Amino acid sequence: MARITPFKAIRPTADKVSLVTSRSYDDYGAAELAAYLEFNPFSFLHVLNPAYVNQQKLGWEKRFKMVEHKYQDFKKEGILVQEDKAVFYIYEIHSKNHTFTGILAGTSIADYQANVIKKHEDTLQYRVDLFKDYLHQTGFNTEPVLMTYQDNPEINEWVTRKKLEVPLYEFSTTNKEKHTLWKIDAETEINWLQEQFREIGNLYIADGHHRSASAELLYEQDKGSGNETLNHFMSFLIADSNVKIYEFNRIIRDLNGNSKEEFIKKIAENFVIKSKKQELWKPKHKFEFGMYFDGEFYALRLKEEKFTFGNTLEQLDAQILYNTVLNPILGLGDLRTDERIEYIPGTRSITSIKDMVDNGEFEVGFMLYPINISEIKAIADLDLIMPPKSTYIEPKFRSGLVVYEL
Repeated sequence: MARITPFKAIRPTADKVSLVTSRSYDDYGAAELAAYLEFNPFSFLHVLNPAYVNQQKLGWEKRFKMVEHKYQDFKKEGILVQEDKAVFYIYEIHSKNHTFTGILAGTSIADYQANVIKKHEDTLQYRVDLFKDYLHQTGFNTEPVLMTYQDNPEINEWVTRKKLEVPLYEFSTTNKEKHTLWKIDAETEINWLQEQFREIGNLYIADGHHRSASAELLYEQDKGSGNETLNHFMSFLIADSNVKIYEFNRIIRDLNGNSKEEFIKKIAENFVIKSKKQELWKPKHKFEFGMYFDGEFYALRLKEEKFTFGNTLEQLDAQILYNTVLNPILGLGDLRTDERIEYIPGTRSITSIKDMVDNGEFEVGFMLYPINISEIKAIADLDLIMPPKSTYIEPKFRSGLVVYEL
């Protein structure tokens, strides 16, 4: 039984919403970030990166306080306003190739702790601690956890009807996406939606394992304060069929002392290898892998007859690659922290992998076939943990669109 709750959000005024909202802070290169900060005084990037002198030399606590001060400035200047009452939202992102529609709501810390909200990724404790301190010092979060739920015809039909109504916001962004937000404030609809989710059962974290873990840690730290907003964290709930899952490809800096001949020979023990020369080849099926090495692309096909898989995790291509190549041949250990490996999301062209190998920064690149939502849910149901960077999942939420205050 999944419990969701409406919340009194902070959001931009309608006339400034397209100017305020931004992509995730980490999504910007240095030049693009500098341009936004210089020419757009309303961008939420000013909150996330307040322009104080020598801020980079300050400790995290002081930097987080500066973020909080700039956030309060945006509220005082009327750039951001608060809802009069607790509400839900329907949010739609329309890009060139996909349309994503979901529900913004508060999700329960108690459900997270009771495994009603299921996880499939491990977290780095220092990142959880750091974001917990960020939440504590700034008092707000604008990046919801992306969660999926089993497709529900009644919810789908209700969402379709609500989208015919006049939206709260409708705006476009410079990356050619259209964003639309509807407010759900009628008590009857709020109660109905809560009942629907109680009947759904489990929610599954698709993206945001560190954010949810940090929210739990903050709750445990401050639960005696009487602040009931800590009992929930903001989530973007989207039906299983509406998420888009890409692979994360791998590039490795060296061959762990192997010669080219030794490397290929060891891979051939578990894979059928076929040279694709200069064809920009990527896998089209599970158990297939692409490899770019020494100026050539290769297709690798797992010799399935050699393997007996015990569960869904063991069948994941990312796990197979680790067990057969990355660990035994290339000597990679903890994929979360090993500096010899980096990850390229499947949204980027594989020519970027070719370029990074060709310029000598990396020795070999591997392309994977994307995982599907059923595999993610099966692993979560078994309380297993997927290899790091197994999925790059869309949609991505815009910072500053809806803020959850703590």
